[in-house]
Amino acid sequence: MAANFWTSSHYKQLLDQEDVDVVPSLDKERGLTLEEFKLIKVHMTNYIARLAQYVKVRQRVVATAVTYFRRVYVRKSMTECDPRLVAPTCLYLASKAEESTVQARLLVFYIKKIYPDENYRYEIKDILEMEMKLLEALDYYLVIYHPYRSLTQLLPDAGLTDLTHLSWSLVNDTYRMDLILIYPPYMIALACIYIASVLKEKETTAWFEELRVDMNVIKNISMEILDFYDSYKIIPDEKINATLNKLSKS
Repeated sequence: MAANFWTSSHYKQLLDQEDVDVVPSLDKERGLTLEEFKLIKVHMTNYIARLAQYVKVRQRVVATAVTYFRRVYVRKSMTECDPRLVAPTCLYLASKAEESTVQARLLVFYIKKIYPDENYRYEIKDILEMEMKLLEALDYYLVIYHPYRSLTQLLPDAGLTDLTHLSWSLVNDTYRMDLILIYPPYMIALACIYIASVLKEKETTAWFEELRVDMNVIKNISMEILDFYDSYKIIPDEKINATLNKLSKS
């Protein structure tokens, strides 16, 4: 697993935090702030997850779709690539990459079912056209490594299989942030195990020492996750719509 990751396109495309926390110039011109930029990404992460429930795909497909979505907006602006179309197209592309193909017509059907808002209405041809743009934006690199695999290997090694459900839920929530673009997946998995062990008052100091990982990085990731929980609130529809409307200004 490690050897494959370190030679992968995923590893080569890891970014620094300051390269991710950037609002594209076209979006800045529309008045989009960094906070609003992140807000849209969280909203669309939730949208992908909700749509995935309807079309019944695995969590891995959702995680890959969200990773594609977040990668795209490191290179493209939301003004030129509407996130309301990019999100379902990322799910469509991820379903193929993860060999759980979902038909575009099924996505279009459920989008109309979930969102009566006309701004979310796209047809099959729109998804297929956007798919080509996304492939180009992603440099055709579609293989994503996720923390889940590391989690299933690390928890038994630590003797913490009873923390599987909590750790897994924490990993799910990391996709509401840009962590997957910045840190190796095993580090994210370790941070989730670290949080879970602290919450459940499990002693893991010796185990982490044996791993010889940089605990400063693990704790930094953990703090980012906990800070997100502290600051994250349910996003009112009015707020997200007002933010998205900035992208639609003529």
